[in-house]
Amino acid sequence: MPDVTTLILLSVAVFAGAFVSGLSGFAFSAVAGTILLRMFQPLEAVPLMMACSIGVQATNLWALRRSIRWEGSLLLIVGGLIGVPIAVSLLQSADTHLLRRGFGIIVALYAAYMLLRPTLVTAGEAVGRHWVALIGFGGGLVGGLTAMPGAIPTIWCDMRGMPKSEQRGLVQPFIAAMQLFAIALLVGHQDLSSKVFVDLAVSLPALFAGSALGVIAFHRVNETVFRKTVLVLLLVSGISLI
Repeated sequence: MPDVTTLILLSVAVFAGAFVSGLSGFAFSAVAGTILLRMFQPLEAVPLMMACSIGVQATNLWALRRSIRWEGSLLLIVGGLIGVPIAVSLLQSADTHLLRRGFGIIVALYAAYMLLRPTLVTAGEAVGRHWVALIGFGGGLVGGLTAMPGAIPTIWCDMRGMPKSEQRGLVQPFIAAMQLFAIALLVGHQDLSSKVFVDLAVSLPALFAGSALGVIAFHRVNETVFRKTVLVLLLVSGISLI
């Protein structure tokens, strides 16, 4: 079992990440990772964050089940499942540091610009199914390289001015599917330490408490506050990749 100090820091990191993810739908690893990656080796921290994030996503899906847009989400997921293996192959040959920095700069610039823009556009005409699948492909590709599968779909939803419930209902199942696929690939390529399972077990109370409070906060904030929260998290996530 972890010592008291480790248990407290682990619980704080998981609670903070779960709360932010429950509120915004993403960014668990961006928040929790600031502590967990300093406490544990990457081979322990990354699987732990993936497992915790899947737990948060499961909670989010249950809490938002009436808002889920399954048809659009399935199109995103199909595209994403094509993109992830390509990203895995790129990790073996391409300069991934350059790719991550480039994507981080784009995300950070977009978020900064949109935060400063005074008006919010509204969703236009319906988008073709092939375009939705293409957005999912981009999300899967980028997610495989940066561990941020929700960034591209979230930016796309923001550009179309989608209401918060519609956005979460579309993107949430996609993020959950990409994370399940990613952890399956990870487990297939390496043996997980038993310590990961112990840390996951002791962090469950903080995980579900943070998720529940985050979902409650999501229902209480208005559209403007939600959008600014998402953009700030995109800005922070983009900067973290630079």
